[in-house]
Amino acid sequence: MAINKNHEFEELNGVKCAIVEKFATEDRVSFLKELLEFNGYEVVVVPSPPPKAAPAPKLAEGETPPPPPPPPPTTFTVGVTNIFFNPTNAVYGRLLKTKGGHIVTPAYWLQKDPVSHDDIPYYEQSL
Repeated sequence: MAINKNHEFEELNGVKCAIVEKFATEDRVSFLKELLEFNGYEVVVVPSPPPKAAPAPKLAEGETPPPPPPPPPTTFTVGVTNIFFNPTNAVYGRLLKTKGGHIVTPAYWLQKDPVSHDDIPYYEQSL
């Protein structure tokens, strides 16, 4: 069990893993997997469990049931086999690098910026 929500770990496909991200989309999984494997981590990806459905409301006699809700989007849980890995520490501690040799910034990690601009630390950048 994790001490706090910043360093979670659980068993994925029978392997104890540090959780990088839960409920990630396919695009996000491919981005994270490529980045983490480039940095030397073994990545494990499993489908996230579907959310629990609320019980159907009781219908009065003669009332038609509402249409079924759309299926939830397919999401995944991403983990690495190194249980000491902490994504927050890795990004803000500037421990990860891109294929271009730049340090991974928070904006790059969150895919807000397609290129990592590591010249200026995050705490000195203007908003």
